[in-house]
Amino acid sequence: MELAQLRRAAAEIESVLRLQTHPIAVRMLGDEKEIPAGAKRPLRDLGHHLSTCQALAMSRRQGTAIAQLMEDMWCVEPVIGFGMAEAPEFFLEGNNRYPDSARTPEAGRRWARAFPMLRVGEFVGILSAPATAADFEPHMVIIYCNPAQLTQLLFVKNWMDGVDVETRLSGHAACVYAVVPTIQTGGWQVTSPCRGDRTRALARDDEMIVTIPAADLLEVAEGLLEAQKERHGLPLPLTMKPDYDLPPAYATIGRMMGMDWVR
Repeated sequence: MELAQLRRAAAEIESVLRLQTHPIAVRMLGDEKEIPAGAKRPLRDLGHHLSTCQALAMSRRQGTAIAQLMEDMWCVEPVIGFGMAEAPEFFLEGNNRYPDSARTPEAGRRWARAFPMLRVGEFVGILSAPATAADFEPHMVIIYCNPAQLTQLLFVKNWMDGVDVETRLSGHAACVYAVVPTIQTGGWQVTSPCRGDRTRALARDDEMIVTIPAADLLEVAEGLLEAQKERHGLPLPLTMKPDYDLPPAYATIGRMMGMDWVR
């Protein structure tokens, strides 16, 4: 996919879904040389470190391209999840969860040992920018959206290939859960913003995160436009009418099952 196509598709998605912030183009960096000239490095250019959720927030809210290597990181969980360093045994024993956010040492240990992690040394950093203006080839596009917009994207995923999104949900490390599974499987991912994303990066209470492989973006834009044309898009028509008229295929299926009263 050419970058111009990706940018146009991202702009269509942003417009049709009525998003409050930009879709984020994200690339895992195999080498520091992959960083575009215009990308900001937090420590060098901003004078401080950032958590990855904060870097993503700057891309989606301010339109800033941000490249983070290990020296730019503040939160330790993306360093581990992105394979920038070996996970210490202290982490694997669950000590970042117990006793603060795990009831037992075993609960903390179980969470840590199941934590999504890329192979150590495979990537040296992460790069993000608004997908409508990205000047690099992303691995994925991350969209912060409300539940209605999430439903539209899941609707389009079913329209594309008939396959539901199987996802990993956690109350922690949203940046890792939004990135690592898609790198590992090439599939979609739905993530709930974690406590840090909400308190440190200003994710709203009504926001969810959808990660889409970059290769799917043109089809997603096409599907959203098709949904609008067929009146399945936003805004949804709202009604509480009982015995409403069913789509013809629904009524046919119902009658096939003995529901003779449906229409």
